Amino acid sequence: MIKTLRPRDYNEAIYVGHYFRTGIPVVMDLTQLPDGEAQQFIDFAAGLVCGRGGDMERLAPKMFLLLPSRASVQPSTTVPV
Repeated sequence: MIKTLRPRDYNEAIYVGHYFRTGIPVVMDLTQLPDGEAQQFIDFAAGLVCGRGGDMERLAPKMFLLLPSRASVQPSTTVPV
């Protein structure tokens, strides 16, 4: 399972931390945030990944995947119709 979050403001950073700490990969979709707030989320996520272990990968501009250290993501084998 991967949790996708589309925060509306920085107060929702707590949800990113909650899912990451429980071992669930998180996709942060920051496309609706102003650049300043998006940067705050990126800084928060970088500290979270560094402190708890894991990896952070940019999927697209303002979209990031946070992988906890014990999580793995398998590519989908289904073809969209």
